[in-house]
Formats: sequence, C-alpha cells, structure tokens
Amino acid sequence: MTVVVNGKTVETDKNGYMVNLDDWNEEVAKVIAEQEGIAMTPEHWDMVNYLRDEYVNNAGNQPNTRNIIKAMQDKWPDKKVDNSYLYKLFPRDPSKQGGRIAGLPESRRKGGY
Repeated sequence: MTVVVNGKTVETDKNGYMVNLDDWNEEVAKVIAEQEGIAMTPEHWDMVNYLRDEYVNNAGNQPNTRNIIKAMQDKWPDKKVDNSYLYKLFPRDPSKQGGRIAGLPESRRKGGY
C-alpha cells in the first residue's frame, strides 16, 4: 500500500503504517482515511490529533481503547463515548486504524483493554 499526496509517494509498511513519522500531514491523513473508507469529521481529527500527541509528546505512548475512551469523553463531554462509539468512527479498531491515519507505527500490543 502506498500513499501518494500532491505527487509525493509516502512509504508505508506491508500493513499500511507509515515508515517515517515526519512524512505525515493532514493531507496524507485524508488520503489514508479515504483508502480506509473513512470521511474525516472533527471527531476523527480530535482522535487522530490525540493519538499523535500521545505518541510524539509522551515517549511513544500508543493508548489502548480504554484510555482513548477516557480522553475522548473529556474532549466530548456532551457525548456518551464508549467502545461502540469509537468503533463507529474507526470500524477496524480505533487505536490501530486511528493510529494508521495518524501516521504512527503499528502498535504491537494486543486487545483494547
């Protein structure tokens, strides 16, 4: 799987995760999301930005689904954020699919909890 944005090819691994974190930008994220069948909404961007912030500013932390739920509940206090809600946003696993769109390396942890 490759990602081509504005004529530039962004290298990904065999599972579609970006090889170089510095190649990421919002245009790249939009193309990856489109390949994943996701139309980015403000909620998608909130989660992608949260995942990137955790990875970049918290020693490579890649939160599991439980921690994402807690963070997004704080971000969206008017919504009931649970597993089902996050899976509606990212049907192939919020932490993994969200991480792929966020340009992060593939997480090796198992399970969401």
